Amino acid sequence: MAPPPPPLAASTPLLHGEFGSYPARGPRYALTLTSQALHIQRLRPKPEARPRGGLVPLAEVSGCCTLRSRSPSDTAAYFCIYTYPRGRRGGRRRASRTFRADGAATYEENRSEAQRWATALMCLLRGLPLPGDGEITPELLPRPPRLLLLVNPFGGRGLAWQWCKNHVLPMISEAGLSFNLIQTERQNHARELVQGLSLSEWDGIVTLSGDGLLFEVLNGLLDRPDWEEAVKMPVGILPCGSGNALAAAVNQHGGFEPALGLDLLLNCSLLLCRGGGHPLDLLSVTLASGSRCFSFLSVAWGFVSDVDIQSERFRALGSARFTLGTVLGLATLHTYRGRLSYLPASVEPASPTPAHSLPRAKSELTLTPEPAPPMVHSPLHRSVSDLPLPLPQPALVSPGSPEPLPVLSLNGGGPELAGDWGGAGDAPLSPDPLLPSPPSSPKVASLSPIIEGPPEMPASSGLPPPTSGAPATSTWGPPDHLLPPLGSPLPPDWVTLEGDFVLLLAISPSHLSADLVAAPHARFDDGLVHLCWVRSGISRAALLRLFLAMERGSHFSLGCPQLGYAAARAFRLEPLTPRGLLTVDGELVEYGPLQAQVHPGLGTLLTGPPGCAGQEP
Repeated sequence: MAPPPPPLAASTPLLHGEFGSYPARGPRYALTLTSQALHIQRLRPKPEARPRGGLVPLAEVSGCCTLRSRSPSDTAAYFCIYTYPRGRRGGRRRASRTFRADGAATYEENRSEAQRWATALMCLLRGLPLPGDGEITPELLPRPPRLLLLVNPFGGRGLAWQWCKNHVLPMISEAGLSFNLIQTERQNHARELVQGLSLSEWDGIVTLSGDGLLFEVLNGLLDRPDWEEAVKMPVGILPCGSGNALAAAVNQHGGFEPALGLDLLLNCSLLLCRGGGHPLDLLSVTLASGSRCFSFLSVAWGFVSDVDIQSERFRALGSARFTLGTVLGLATLHTYRGRLSYLPASVEPASPTPAHSLPRAKSELTLTPEPAPPMVHSPLHRSVSDLPLPLPQPALVSPGSPEPLPVLSLNGGGPELAGDWGGAGDAPLSPDPLLPSPPSSPKVASLSPIIEGPPEMPASSGLPPPTSGAPATSTWGPPDHLLPPLGSPLPPDWVTLEGDFVLLLAISPSHLSADLVAAPHARFDDGLVHLCWVRSGISRAALLRLFLAMERGSHFSLGCPQLGYAAARAFRLEPLTPRGLLTVDGELVEYGPLQAQVHPGLGTLLTGPPGCAGQEP
């Protein structure tokens, strides 16, 4: 077996050719495709010495397609690329460029050339290797990934559905991804849907909301009798909520500059279009009652949880609710007495060594981490389409599905196509798919319906049938081998701190919200939970400075004596104050002692390739 070809330098040309434009009376271009960008140089009517807009980084490309003219006399073929470059004010805007392959005498030859370029571009976008012999054909592309999109229509000040319809669905259709979309109706609706999902029919589940909807999805996967297989399902998040912490960490992992609001959504959508997953650590949290849930984000007590829960009444303000909640929380600053115990990171040698060494607190010392570096087609299930949803479009499927889209027509001749591919005086263009639909495409009747609740297990499985009315906590999932029973003594290699705290935060990824970098060195799969605490005695001004510095991830460099940090693999929190608020991933849980353990790489997060936006201009 021949060894794979060596990786190409970013500037090595992969394809080069001359193309016309659409409309046909436009200029002609020389195109050069590299592994990082498409270079466009105008040749006629007048060559450009310094091309403007002539470099299209692939990090800004959502997808491409091939087209043909509706005029039977036109022998040219066309391919169109969709891009989302930054405008002068930094925000992204959609743009499309259509090129005319007309160097051959017949349509078939021109079509083959257009398909060669479109296939090469799609392979680069999805991280697929190109053959070394230069034979680039559409058969290199696998079938489109099948994604289940779950959208909370009331997320993000009620903008989630509008953003989904106007930005997300067009972009993922441009990328050639296959999708079904369901709007959630109530709390734990996503959890119930995921528990009844036939997982073999999907390649990923993506939530369009804040962090809370993904919390439901992950706990639904882990509350199935087949949780060991279910938790392997890749999950993604497109930020349409208030906090958007995990999406901000995905944005940073992808190499984009920090962003908020719609810009963050577009960045994460671009990364989703690129494909690619990453192991995701999950935190198993055992509550005072003995029930258990799984966290991908944080456990909070004190100031952070107070702000999170008490700002719920300002949810209509979007992310500004946290700013207002912080101001109110500073005005009524509380301290809480408690006991924090943790298993330091270096105690468990069986776990992989993290790529970035983090200091750990051995006693009462406050240690500071080193500064961080610069910053198709799946038919709609009948049971889903029949759901009584509150908005006029209950469910959507991608183009080509046996059930047509009720309003949107994406990449299938709708209004967007008319704008992109219809020039004055020129015959309009129509889509010319790279690969025909496979003859074995499943039909509606052959797919399992999505039911709400756990799937039934065969009698031979040896597992007890799940109880009806699934609780809000998980009854399945991996055992916590690092944790003794809650309430029993801890092993001697644990560290214990007791005193009065303003806040305690146990966080897995780098971000606490879209604009707060609480653990700058955290990685999705570092096998660690990052413990941060602030002891009593800090002034309101100093606490405010900490949070302002957290926007840049520089709060550990302030030298605040009340700020502490430790990297751990497990911890126990025992509140000694009779009243308070505890949150897991921003969700309010029962107040009382709790303990948690990291399960390294238990989940899979759809992140796109790491640092793929590093070539952004």
